[in-house]
Amino acid sequence: MNFPSLDKGTITSFKKSIDATFREFAANWGEWFTDLLSPLQWLLINFEKLLLATPWYVFLIVFGFIIWKATTNWKIVIGFLASFIAIGLVGMWNDTMQTLSIVFVSTFVCIVIGIPTGILMAKNNTAQRIIIPVLDLMQTIPSFVYLIPVVMLFGLGKVPGLIAIVVFAIPPVIRFTNLGLRDVDLNLVETGQAMGLKQRHILAVIELPLARNVILGGVNQTVMMALAMVVIASMIGVRGLGSQVMNSIGNGYLGLGVISGLSIVALAIIIDRVIQSHNKKNNYIKEN
Repeated sequence: MNFPSLDKGTITSFKKSIDATFREFAANWGEWFTDLLSPLQWLLINFEKLLLATPWYVFLIVFGFIIWKATTNWKIVIGFLASFIAIGLVGMWNDTMQTLSIVFVSTFVCIVIGIPTGILMAKNNTAQRIIIPVLDLMQTIPSFVYLIPVVMLFGLGKVPGLIAIVVFAIPPVIRFTNLGLRDVDLNLVETGQAMGLKQRHILAVIELPLARNVILGGVNQTVMMALAMVVIASMIGVRGLGSQVMNSIGNGYLGLGVISGLSIVALAIIIDRVIQSHNKKNNYIKEN
């Protein structure tokens, strides 16, 4: 038994009206949005150029030192060096640098937008009730759907790919910031209030430091989701490991697919271990 539905002509006209409305919006506002996001495009392009122009040995030394300072764990440093040397030997160095650039910039955008949004949710129950359904929608809607309005507004290129990645990857950092702040011991907050601290000082001195590990957990998840999205974003012009994966799918290159896929996995594991080890290091310092 067929489910009763509206007339096909009505449905078709409704779809066409949506298409026409958004096309008109894109025609009138697409250039304005492009100009608005030009600083992000500049940042992404120049950061990518910097990574590509940096000699591989300088990159390994600098980032190896950063990882050591963040974790004081030689195993992770050695794993990082071994992984990136292997990536370079199989010819994926430039693609990895391009992927790192868009993941770093998209994560930066997610942090800049996500943490203040999470703070707003933690401090305002009405904002939480409004934002949570939006986050649910962002996390459940198929990722390919993000590409349709983005491409209509901005066309193909780095910026639309960056936007698609940010929309897909930002929910965890918002949720974890909200959760971390709400889990802070209220007695400590009340102590700060009793000492005469203003709300912004309590947030900066008490709440955010105590919620730091939870927030970093959200950042970690955001990075993982950004890495997962780079393959799909490659469909609209984002170069890097994702485009190599798509190339291997389109041409049936199993070897290329395995190598580029394992390179993405290596990036994800290294970033995950660095953030987790950094959290453990901070906890150890606090306890001692």
